[in-house]
Amino acid sequence: MGIYKRGDIYWYKFMFRGELIQESTRQRNNKVALNQESAHRTRLANGEVGIREKKAAPMLRDFLKNDFTPYAKTKHAAKPLTVRYYVQGADMLLKSEMAGMRLNEINDQHARDFDRKLSALSPSGINRGLRTLRRALNLAYEWGKLEKPVKIKLAAGERQRDRVLDEKEIVAYLAACPQPWKDCATLILDEGFRPGEVFNLRWEAVLLNDDGTGLIQIVDGKSKAARRTLPITPRVHALLRARHEASGRPVAGWIFPSGSRVGHLNGDVAKEQHTKALEDSGVQAFVPYTLRHTALTMLGTAAHGDVFTLARIAGHSSITVTQRYIHPHSEAIQRVFTASQLPVATKLDTPRKRLEGATGKKK
Repeated sequence: MGIYKRGDIYWYKFMFRGELIQESTRQRNNKVALNQESAHRTRLANGEVGIREKKAAPMLRDFLKNDFTPYAKTKHAAKPLTVRYYVQGADMLLKSEMAGMRLNEINDQHARDFDRKLSALSPSGINRGLRTLRRALNLAYEWGKLEKPVKIKLAAGERQRDRVLDEKEIVAYLAACPQPWKDCATLILDEGFRPGEVFNLRWEAVLLNDDGTGLIQIVDGKSKAARRTLPITPRVHALLRARHEASGRPVAGWIFPSGSRVGHLNGDVAKEQHTKALEDSGVQAFVPYTLRHTALTMLGTAAHGDVFTLARIAGHSSITVTQRYIHPHSEAIQRVFTASQLPVATKLDTPRKRLEGATGKKK
């Protein structure tokens, strides 16, 4: 079979004297991986190495403590809420029966048992543990500690953040927002960004033209699709221009700096300002992510059902997620059917009609 990729890492797989040889090269370069595969084949042929015994998969508790949690804290150091989410999820798993199982023994049935035993929690609470388990198993597979991936289903019934704010609510809410959350909320509403993407914005990733146009680049997205460049609206251009001038026209640095450990506005401060804005505006309570949902719903209407374009704007890896924001109206559906119909004369021009026209007789 040669080499192949698991995540970003190359593996090799081949048969030698009836035995399957499959190992991780721990390399991201395909040429280096090919060289390692060739070297292993040569050593086997020369009798320099024997068929290696498979290592036992680690216990879930050991993998979470020694590998997954340190990785999450390093990988998401600039996103304390993400770190907290995975740490809390890992703690849930460490208290479960799965903690004492080896990674290759865990399957979706164990996840269903985990779901059932925590039924007193909300589906979103249960899914904190299940999402952590799914991510941990995916990483174990990518790092060569599991031979094959494991599919883990989430608990059903998790409440989607699908409320859409109306224009009156948006105006009242923004008017009551303290800074810098007001500018952040405006960016989310106009551009459809995730809150974390706004917190991490830097001046190097922004282009402000003198004619009121410009671009914003998301360079540190949660996936390849999340890394994208979008045009900015006039309102976003105005607020960024004002913030840029007030900051002394920097060429680099955080757009929303703060004294936090990460150096910029984070979810904790934003949540406090969001709560204050709700109290002062009288708008019915909603979570900050509702701002993004509102933006994408409005953009979905403007996209006239073009789910692929909206997916690029939203930074979604799958259009399955994007489809939640596409709500075609009955008038739009009728226009599609009307435009696709053949002319009436053509529809009446059946073989029987053509025959009657040629002979002048009715059959």
